[in-house]
This record gives sequence, C-alpha cells and structure tokens, in this order.
Amino acid sequence: MSAPLALVLTGPTGSGKSAWALQLAQQLPVEIISVDSAQVYRGLDIGTAKPTAAVRARVPHHLVDIRDPAQRYSAGDFARDARAAIEGVHARGRLPVLVGGTLLYLRALVRGIAPLPAASPALRAQLEQEAATRGWAALHAELLRLDPRAGAKIHVNDPQRIQRALEVYRLSGRTISDWQAAAAAPPEDIRWLQFALIPADRAAQARALAARFESMLEAGLLAEVSALYQRGDLDAELPSIRSVGYRQLWAHCAGETSLQEAVRQAITATRQLAKRQLTWLRSERAYQALEPADPGGIALILRAIAASGFVA
Repeated sequence: MSAPLALVLTGPTGSGKSAWALQLAQQLPVEIISVDSAQVYRGLDIGTAKPTAAVRARVPHHLVDIRDPAQRYSAGDFARDARAAIEGVHARGRLPVLVGGTLLYLRALVRGIAPLPAASPALRAQLEQEAATRGWAALHAELLRLDPRAGAKIHVNDPQRIQRALEVYRLSGRTISDWQAAAAAPPEDIRWLQFALIPADRAAQARALAARFESMLEAGLLAEVSALYQRGDLDAELPSIRSVGYRQLWAHCAGETSLQEAVRQAITATRQLAKRQLTWLRSERAYQALEPADPGGIALILRAIAASGFVA
C-alpha cells in the first residue's frame, strides 16, 4: 500500500497560491494547511492576506491564528504541527494541500530538520544586548565570517535567524550550516506533489505587489498595526512584528518615519521578499513550476493528483 499523498502549492508572495488552492477545493475534498510564518499570529490579518472567516468556514484551514503575536514560532514547531495536521486530514479521507511561501518551513517539513542545540534564554538575551549596542548588521557580518553559507542565505534584516545561527555556533562550536547538513530525512510516510507558481513577468509582478499593498492599506492595515502597537507588550524585534509590511508601519506608529516613507519601504521590502523566494525556488528541483496566469494550470495539477492514485 502506497503512502498517503500531500500537495504543496508554493510560490513568491502575491503569486495567487491561495486562489489556486480554493479552486482545487471546488473539485476535490481538500483541507488547507497554511505555510506562512505570519498567518500563524492572531491579529495579523490584512497584511498577511489571511483567509477570511467565510472562506475558512467553507474550506478547513490549519495553522492559522495559533499563536499570539508576543510568542515565537519556529520551523521546528511548524514541521511538528504540520505533520499532525496532515495526519488528521488523511484520517478524514481528504487531501492535505500545503499553501504558502515560507520556504524554510516547507524544507523542514519535507526534508527533515537538524537536531539543533536547544535554545538558551541567557545567550539570546546576550545577543539581543549585543545587537542593541552594535546593530544587527554587525552581528550579520560576524555570521558571514563564521558561517559564510548561512550568512549568504540569511538576510541582514532577519534578526531572528541571525540570532539563532550565532546562538547555535556559540553553544556548540559548530556552524548551523554543518548541523543542517547532517539533518536526517523524515520518514517516507508521505508522498509529495510539489508545485510552485513562478510569475514570468517580473515587472508586472512588482506592479501587482505595489497595488496589493495599497489595497491592504485601504482595507485598514494601518489601523491593524496601530492596534498591535497600542497593546504595549509587543516590540519591533518580535518575529510577528518583523513581518513584511508590519515592521515598516510599526516604525511609523513609533514616530520614526512618515507614513509615505513607511509605505515606500514596505513595498520595497515586499518586492525583495518575492525576489528571495524566487531565488530559493529556482535552486530547488523538487517543484514543478507553473505560470500563475496559465489557465491550464489547475487542470495539470488535477491530472497529477489523479495519476497519483488519490480518489475523492
């Protein structure tokens, strides 16, 4: 008996992944598992393009609104939670569809995750103090020197991953790249069908991302960020607040920049995120690339699902 099937639908931000998944849900009994490091947080709705309550009532969604913004959520947490969700979907005789662009999460789930040293609150506090004194750019430069592979992959504006990579090195004397290279593959208990939506027209994609962010503002994104800011127990270094769009508007709420400049920076950051995602996806061979505008894309996925032996 073959292992049960799971479908992955990924791609850069704004490529239409969620819309494609909902089209599949019109033809197959599916449940959607979000692969989005920001949609896990309650209260981050508009800027994460989180599915509405009506959509979630129509098609079951998992790993959405499972953390408070004051909490942290890791790739290891996701791999554990996603596997549990997949098992539940399979038990109900339905097809799990993993939808999202947090590619680190997908890699941890599909390929397995390295048994990294446990977090050290004391060392993390020390690193945060160093960052406050020297700046995250200096810590990123240190990481580049110690672990060029990780430093090249981790963006200078990603303090959570910079901190974790340096923490692992200081705790173990081994780079995080070495630990990850030794990661054991997960059990062969899931058959993966993996597709990536890759826009061919980069200029059109950039315009669409700008328009998308403007529509989020019109829908009330600034008020959403302001409500988070006014809670008083959140700060700019939390992973939730460092999400693209949120960190730029947070700076505006803190009086550090004008709204016009915050919007400009958010649109730029969104385009940079999409570029990094595309670079990652083009280096992967497991995904079958599809053009988001291709009207035959859904039919192709349906044929692949049928060929796999999945029966609705």
